[in-house]
Amino acid sequence: MIMSTNVYGVDLGTFNLKVFCKANGKVVNEKNTIAIVNKNQLYAFGNDAYAMYEKAPDAIQVSFPVVNGVIADYNNMQTLIGEVLDKHVKSHIKGAEFIVAVPTDITEVEKKAFFDLFYKSRFKPKSVLLCEKPIADAAGLGLDVNSPTGFMIVNIGADTTEISVISLGGLVLSDLLYLGGKRIDESIISHLKRNFSLVVGRKTAMYLKEELGCAVAEEEARSAVIVGRDVVSGLPIEMEVSSSVVYEAIKDNLNSICNAIKMILEKTPPELARDIIHSGIYITGGSSKIRKLDLLFKEITNIQVNTCDMPEESAVRGLNKIVSDEKFRKLAFSMKSRVYK
Repeated sequence: MIMSTNVYGVDLGTFNLKVFCKANGKVVNEKNTIAIVNKNQLYAFGNDAYAMYEKAPDAIQVSFPVVNGVIADYNNMQTLIGEVLDKHVKSHIKGAEFIVAVPTDITEVEKKAFFDLFYKSRFKPKSVLLCEKPIADAAGLGLDVNSPTGFMIVNIGADTTEISVISLGGLVLSDLLYLGGKRIDESIISHLKRNFSLVVGRKTAMYLKEELGCAVAEEEARSAVIVGRDVVSGLPIEMEVSSSVVYEAIKDNLNSICNAIKMILEKTPPELARDIIHSGIYITGGSSKIRKLDLLFKEITNIQVNTCDMPEESAVRGLNKIVSDEKFRKLAFSMKSRVYK
């Protein structure tokens, strides 16, 4: 069993990069964004780079190295993780042990990229382990993932939604939808453009989703004032947007997630379905913070829905539990034996 505190759990999300540092028990949460100038020079990273998103001149490329849950830009991702660890951890990182969350429905090659990102890094780690994200989520929620009990975890991230049924430390069923917070933001952008001739940026759409977004129609309307560009005049204008407008924009996306949950429930073996009805559906991931999402899912499935505090951090906290507790340790795996030379 590991007694070392030089252990880091890493969850490379599309939007946020989370690192759990065992030594101090804290989670570092930075935007998974990098700004490059002159094609190959680092200009900014993390939250600083995200502040430049949609505002940078052509000379500065602001990008997200992770797309749809997998590493799309390996070199920038390696630079970014190195900078984040240097900034927040500084010492003792050489010879550390890393455990990394990976999505389920991805190829072996894509998993290998997550492994190599750390194994071949300048930190010369002692070991690198991978763990499937739904398992890490369940451990982070305090569920006994090794028990012969079925749990349903719905992780709604920025680019993807992962719906999984787990039992005995493994995945019984899983489905990866390419629909998450970013798609919901895009729906708000296109809805405002189509119905109000107003063009807004992604950050404004995200603000509207977080401030006014609700999964069920609300009787009491709330509103927020935003600035966008009028399609007709081409000039910037201020406009008040109500929560009912945001609801109309996002409801189809949320219904798509509901339908995917129903399809997984239909395929679930009866004994596990009984467990899920008993324990409820667990929702995690940053985009699960949309108001009253649990009520919508309960309305559609007739099953109790459990939410948690800091849902975007449940996976990274679960990684720490998996690597620290001997009985969960076998849930993680290494790809070292699969290195082809």
